[in-house]
Amino acid sequence: MKIHEYQGKELLRGLGVPVPLGGVAFTPGEVKLVAADLIKRTGNPVVVVKSQIHAGGRGKGRFVEQPEVGGVKVVKSAEDAAQISEKMLGNTLVTIQTGPEGKKVQRVLVEQGMNIARELYLAITLDRATGRNTVMASTEGGMDIEEVAAHSPEKILKESIDPAVGLQAFQARKLAYALGLVDPVAPRFVKFLLALAAAYDRLDCALLEINPLVVTGDDQVLALDSKISFDDNATFRHRELEELRDPNEEDPSELEAKNWDLSYVKLDGNIGCMVNGAGLAMATMDIIQYVGAKPANFLDVGGGATAERVTAAFKIITRDPNVRGILVNIFGGIMKCDTIATGVIAAVKEVGLQVPLVVRLEGTNVELGKKMLDESGLAITTASSLRDAATKIVEMVKP
Repeated sequence: MKIHEYQGKELLRGLGVPVPLGGVAFTPGEVKLVAADLIKRTGNPVVVVKSQIHAGGRGKGRFVEQPEVGGVKVVKSAEDAAQISEKMLGNTLVTIQTGPEGKKVQRVLVEQGMNIARELYLAITLDRATGRNTVMASTEGGMDIEEVAAHSPEKILKESIDPAVGLQAFQARKLAYALGLVDPVAPRFVKFLLALAAAYDRLDCALLEINPLVVTGDDQVLALDSKISFDDNATFRHRELEELRDPNEEDPSELEAKNWDLSYVKLDGNIGCMVNGAGLAMATMDIIQYVGAKPANFLDVGGGATAERVTAAFKIITRDPNVRGILVNIFGGIMKCDTIATGVIAAVKEVGLQVPLVVRLEGTNVELGKKMLDESGLAITTASSLRDAATKIVEMVKP
């Protein structure tokens, strides 16, 4: 689960992490009011208007209808803030992370202007190689961290967090000195990082990225940006965070899958996949690629899916215009093969079948399931093995 920058900053502020003053606005009129209030409170006429979408690279992004306008703009009056927001709100912003289709901007963050002396990079995430949360820091703030990792990996500093004791002050000081920070900035960085680590742990984050983390001209340390995503497996502990979800920023198919308790991720291939079990789903996607095509999705219907959930999964797959063929790969254990067959037959009858469909069943009640498919009168091709199924569906979708 992801949230907007302004929502992340509100959470961080409440947990003792310093962030700039600012407010969200949904109309140019609201932008003007927020900007005027900031100017009055800070005595600084400079404010920043930042498009709010679930994607990075907004500063370098461009609007489809206003290509001269970027997703982040610095202005010098409340009137200018309102005028620039008119070009942002309701328009589609294309960044390196949105793809060519872009995302529609429906709100902006208006924030105080800052006297920036240095920009740094700071993030906390899980390092799966060590099984520990890890702090990453770099002097290359404001840049794409992937680019830094590719060309200057030595500039990315890391500190592993012991889950028994949490991030220690000496680790934060070590990073501060490695980043070239000295008094009075270094102790403020240490305090900032310890508060950030505590926030990461308390909120059950999957990623907490501050890019850039800025040192101001008066030696303050603040989060100029925030990118937060949460571990979906822990959201039951944070019901209040569900209110921060913006359905307009999420894929409609993924939202529907969530409502049916299905694990679904849209990909960029043309072979739709419906599988039970995450490991089997990964193997299915691998073999599709091995025989010459690309999967259009990851879809795990789970070990105990009902015929209704299978039908819902089939509908989600067929709704993707990029899907030119569908591969159903089921190993019947808890979920019996005849249940899958019932769901597939019901789904095909309900939504129709516009693309080739190959079904591979194995396990509990497999013969009954195959018999049901063969006697359904529908254009369903069965396969004897996973490799056979992948080869058949790839051959059937070739031009």
